[in-house]
Amino acid sequence: MYREESPPPTAATPSMVWWILMVAAGGILTAMTFPGQTAGLSPFTDPLLAQLDIDRTAISLSYLIATLTGALTMPVLGRVMDKYGTKRAIIWIGVLLSLVLLGASFMSEIFGLTLSYVGLRMTGQGALSLAATTLIARTVTHRPGLALGIVGAIGSAGISLAPVGVERLIAWSDIATVWRIESALVALIVIPIALALPKDVPQTMTDTGTHIVVVPESGYTVGQALRTGMFWVIAAAGFMVGMLSTGLAFHLISILGAQGLTTIEAAANFIPQTVAALLGTLGLGAIVDRIDPRWGVAASMLTMAGALGLLPFVGPGISGVIFGVLLGAAMGALRGVEAAAFVRYYGRGHIGAIRGLATAIGLASTALGPLYFALGLTLTGSYAGPSLVAALFPLLVALSAIFIRPPAAPDTLEQ
Repeated sequence: MYREESPPPTAATPSMVWWILMVAAGGILTAMTFPGQTAGLSPFTDPLLAQLDIDRTAISLSYLIATLTGALTMPVLGRVMDKYGTKRAIIWIGVLLSLVLLGASFMSEIFGLTLSYVGLRMTGQGALSLAATTLIARTVTHRPGLALGIVGAIGSAGISLAPVGVERLIAWSDIATVWRIESALVALIVIPIALALPKDVPQTMTDTGTHIVVVPESGYTVGQALRTGMFWVIAAAGFMVGMLSTGLAFHLISILGAQGLTTIEAAANFIPQTVAALLGTLGLGAIVDRIDPRWGVAASMLTMAGALGLLPFVGPGISGVIFGVLLGAAMGALRGVEAAAFVRYYGRGHIGAIRGLATAIGLASTALGPLYFALGLTLTGSYAGPSLVAALFPLLVALSAIFIRPPAAPDTLEQ
């Protein structure tokens, strides 16, 4: 765990400007993951169905294969970042993501689409997200939780706004042109930012009259972290949020339509979700430096369980807004606490590899969510039963977060 100490007289004292610039860079890089995120890819779905003459089952299977394949690479990427640094990793991820987008613009059948999805999910949703947050976790020691919270909020806002722009571009041009535009944006934004980043050298900012948080540079190895219960609690929380939020988002129009909402009302539910997610990310990020992160994990899981439990009773009006707020808050709360929790519990020395494994688990879960709710509808004839059953699992994770003891402080380990 963190230990609080007064700032040493000889501590490095970079200005607040440096802190702001690093957080801004992390936020922009996170927002630029949108080409590989579900939100960024969703506007392409119906045009792809028409252009490739395939059905929803085929495109969903393609997406599932790509997501699971991308997830398998995250532990390896985490180790690479620990060895060579996140700056170098982000440069190459930017190059690869730009090339994948350019290549996707030339695909013309389902096999090519699957390969494109693999590349986009691997480099966009997985690799760039992991690298951007790991960069902050490794370099920012002053209020790291707040820094990660702001990075998550900026990223979430960018990802949430992306579908609007992507949909308009597709309407004005075509799929290939939009993917080429995204390729150029990645090349012009991600790569220059990566080149300007400092190396992964932690910076400590003195703050008169307050305390700073000191995190050992060594800490747990991956093997040691895997033997602690808290790693699996945080990973399970990531799995729940990834699986359930993606499943709900993928079928949201159908799910809320079954509850009596119109298509426009169902689509508008993304608005309270986005606002609540941003507030949750910022709120938990601001206080995670001062509390045990497991309480943030428990709050996220209880809120997710509340959203799923409320779903069968949602109707037009305020209940739909409350559902959106609960779902968004659950996603935002975990986003605001997850990266800071891993650094706090396990130190910085192997944080890339540790978070790489956790990211793989969370990324893999997003492939299962849409399938869970689709099968639930097929087997039961409604979304109500599957939603109530699903609510039990976040409750179990919340209880685990409360009762499982946090691991020993990283600086007490024998290296």
